[in-house]
Amino acid sequence: MKKVTMADVAKLANVSKSTVSQYLNKRYEYMSEETRKRIARAIEELGYQPNIIARSLKQKTTMTIGVIVFNILHMLTTQVLHAIEEACQERGFHVIVCNSDDDPEKEKKYIEMLLAKQVDGLIVFPTGKNADIYQKMVKERFPLVFVDRMVPGIEADAILLDNKKAAALAVEYFADRGYQRIGVVAPPLVSHVIPRVERIEGFRQALVEKGLPVVDDYFITMKIPSIQNGLAKLFASGRPPEALFAINDLTLMEVLYFIKDNHIKVPDELAIISIDDVPFAHVYTPTLTTIAQPTFAMGKKAAERLFLQITKEKKHQPQIFRFPPTFIERGSVKEKT
Repeated sequence: MKKVTMADVAKLANVSKSTVSQYLNKRYEYMSEETRKRIARAIEELGYQPNIIARSLKQKTTMTIGVIVFNILHMLTTQVLHAIEEACQERGFHVIVCNSDDDPEKEKKYIEMLLAKQVDGLIVFPTGKNADIYQKMVKERFPLVFVDRMVPGIEADAILLDNKKAAALAVEYFADRGYQRIGVVAPPLVSHVIPRVERIEGFRQALVEKGLPVVDDYFITMKIPSIQNGLAKLFASGRPPEALFAINDLTLMEVLYFIKDNHIKVPDELAIISIDDVPFAHVYTPTLTTIAQPTFAMGKKAAERLFLQITKEKKHQPQIFRFPPTFIERGSVKEKT
């Protein structure tokens, strides 16, 4: 079967090859609407597929970016990815997504693979353990944006939630409704996972500012599979917390499993607030009070900052962008009498 060429498209559309090339590269300034329609019809009629490899060699771009996430199951990840993919589609770029599982070795291998494929830039939810690789990329001015976390010492754009503010909103809401014994549920605290550290710091600081007790036993910071056991020990201690703050959607799920298995009534026996507005929050019984991250805006900004570097439209100055949380009041906290 004869391969359809750009010349075939040009002949059928009655235009030059250069005009077809301009159409494929979305440079429509000097062609009429009728010309665009003729080229589109010719491409469809002939089933023409551009030679991506040849185009990338000529233009010195693969029109592809890589995105490395630390947990594909995390709601933040999927929602930010959706925004990134949409922004890339608008620009005619493709996206390759890799899941590091928060494993530095996997992250390193994915970076090497994506660079070998000559992607035009990387958006990374970093593990925080490959600073030497990132430093080299920054030195070579390779387009790079971090999401949700930063890597200390690396001067790159970073897109984050205002984590301390989010935690403070939860504590203030509990306190204003009369709660005294407030606990927090989080994965293990490690210095390179910035959101966890900032949310716990914000939580602790807000307790102090509200004059509430800071009880070490109320800080459940464990690996996800161990959280329910940790909660079981805490609630068997005789003086459990009246309220729990889950720092993300994954810890919230463990709290909800624990509540279900132990027949705990929310909010009568335990109040709950979590960061990440999970899709079922408004249909769960009772509805769940949450703190939403502006995930679409964060993903859009990540893509915007990456394309700013790719296109070299103006001199790039790395910045840290912190997005404000949104408190969504529902039914999992009540006014204490």
